[in-house]
Amino acid sequence: MKRTIQAATLAAACFAAPAFAQDMTVGVSWSNFQEERWKTDEAAIKGALDAAGIGYVSSDAQSSSAKQLSDVESLIAQGVDALIIVAQDAAAIGPAVEAASDEGIPVVAYDRLIEDPRAYYLTFDNVEVGRMQARAVFAAQPTGNYVMIKGSAQDPNADFLRGGQQEIIQAAVDAGDITIVGEAYTDGWLPANAQRNMEQILTATDNQVDAVVASNDGTAGGVVAALTAQGMDGIPVSGQDGDHAALNRVALGTQTVSVWKDARELGKNAGMIAVALANGSAMEAVGGSVKFTTPGGNEMNATFLAPVAVTKDNLSVVVDAGWITQEALCQGVTAGPAPCN
Repeated sequence: MKRTIQAATLAAACFAAPAFAQDMTVGVSWSNFQEERWKTDEAAIKGALDAAGIGYVSSDAQSSSAKQLSDVESLIAQGVDALIIVAQDAAAIGPAVEAASDEGIPVVAYDRLIEDPRAYYLTFDNVEVGRMQARAVFAAQPTGNYVMIKGSAQDPNADFLRGGQQEIIQAAVDAGDITIVGEAYTDGWLPANAQRNMEQILTATDNQVDAVVASNDGTAGGVVAALTAQGMDGIPVSGQDGDHAALNRVALGTQTVSVWKDARELGKNAGMIAVALANGSAMEAVGGSVKFTTPGGNEMNATFLAPVAVTKDNLSVVVDAGWITQEALCQGVTAGPAPCN
């Protein structure tokens, strides 16, 4: 897979087009708005649209790919000028992109790949996120029995993450220092499904697990719940997204790392890109745009933002950035790392 990483946020060049029409609207189709992080993303998207005088409408697919197709159809019928889609199922969303394209409506594939050159792909460098997750777990536990809790099988990000994770541990696996004793996709990225997968792996291995590479903070929460029930909380566990509960777990010592992808920057960029495309800008003209070749061989225009691995050694970074309050971060922590000490 050929990748070019753009770490910087979009330049003001996104808005180099003519003045915006005041009656423009951007529609957002969320895969499942119950996830904590999407509320932060939405606020950032709305902020960017408000700054440009653009309206906002949205729908929640509630983890249903069929409902998402209907939702997008409805947004198109409402006359939106651009669409931002968080795909529930990357394969199933194809007809929605085609319908939007037929109506001349640009599409931004938000944080989840849609294999269609007619969509603009905006995300963080997910392969690097996977590397960061495995790197932190490996630093804490360089040998032993590993479990790999993956994301949804319908989300290409799950495999991007898994590929990056394997890059870090492959040499140790080859040397026999690490044995992968369990691996499972997590349907819908749901914590309850991750917990169930972890419980089954613990039963199958008679609790002989030394580390868990979980692919996001929701799945990490499910993993930690399963480990805690067996008195095993504290073994290395990874995650991503910078969820407040996960960052608190890092402070408490029950999660090793949360790779922070600042949803405020992602949302802001999505709003800016959607407005630029709705106003007639070519995808190639979007500030920060690079060419990306997908696993399916499609060349897409994309922007990749840079993630930050948050561990006990740099927890202050999320407080300093205003991402979480010190009180929320340090809840229940009595003798933790800075700034909880």
